[in-house]
Amino acid sequence: MGTDKRDMSNWKQGWLQEERSSFQGWDFSALSGRMEEEELPWDYEAAVRDYIRGTTGNLLDMGTGGGEFLLSLSPPGGRTYATEAYPPNVELCRKLLPPHGIELRQVFSDEELPFADESFELVMNRHEAFSVREVHRILKPGGVFITQQVGGKNNRALSAFLLGDGAAPEDDDFCLEPVCSELRSCGFTVIEASENFPLLRFRDVGALVYFAKIIEWEFPGFSVESCYDRLVLLQQQLERNGYVESMEHRFMITAVKR
Repeated sequence: MGTDKRDMSNWKQGWLQEERSSFQGWDFSALSGRMEEEELPWDYEAAVRDYIRGTTGNLLDMGTGGGEFLLSLSPPGGRTYATEAYPPNVELCRKLLPPHGIELRQVFSDEELPFADESFELVMNRHEAFSVREVHRILKPGGVFITQQVGGKNNRALSAFLLGDGAAPEDDDFCLEPVCSELRSCGFTVIEASENFPLLRFRDVGALVYFAKIIEWEFPGFSVESCYDRLVLLQQQLERNGYVESMEHRFMITAVKR
C-alpha cells in the first residue's frame, strides 16, 4: 500500500512540533513509553548509593545536568558538591540544589575544575566529559572515581543514516580499554570495568526527532526539513516493525586513586 500525501503531511507537522518542543535539565519524561532502552548489565545508581553510604568526606557529582539524578540519591547536605557547564542547567541548579545543602559550581573547562587538591573522597560522573588528570588532582588518596560513560560508537549508525557525511564520526579511542589505560597511567587502580552496546528503540518517529534535537553532538545539524526524506523512510520502517532501532554504547569504570 502506498503512502498517502495526507499522511505524509500529518507526519511532518507532528515532527515539526516535536522539533520545537522545549527541554530543561536532563529530563526525558516527555518520551516515556515512546523510547525504550535495553537494561545495562550493571546498575550505576545502586553502585553510587553504596559508595555514598560508605563516604564520610566530601563528594562531587560531575555534570549534574538539572540535578534530578543527584537529588534522587538524597546525598548528605553540607558535603555534597556538583558541577555543571550548560548555562540553562546552571541557573536551574542554582535554585534547586542549595536548599538541599548542595553547592553548585559552574565549570568552563574540563582541565580546570574549581576545587582545591584532594577535596573529595568520592567523585561521581554519569555521562559527563572529564580530564583524568583533574579527577586525580581533586581526589584524596584512596578516593573513588565512579563513572558511566557514553562511548564513541553511540547512535553513530542512526546518525549516519539521517545525516550522511555530516554525521558524528565514531570515536574508537573513547571506549573501555583506552580510558582504563589512561586512568592506570595517571595513578588510579581500576577495580571494576564493564562495556555494553544496548539497543534503543523509538516507538514513534516524533520521539526520535525530539531526541535528535537534544542530542545535537550526535546528530549535528539535524532538522526535520533537512532530514525529511530519511524520516519518511524511518516512518515506513516503523510501520513494518513497530519501532526504529539504534545501537548505544556504554561503559562503566570504578577506580581508586593510589
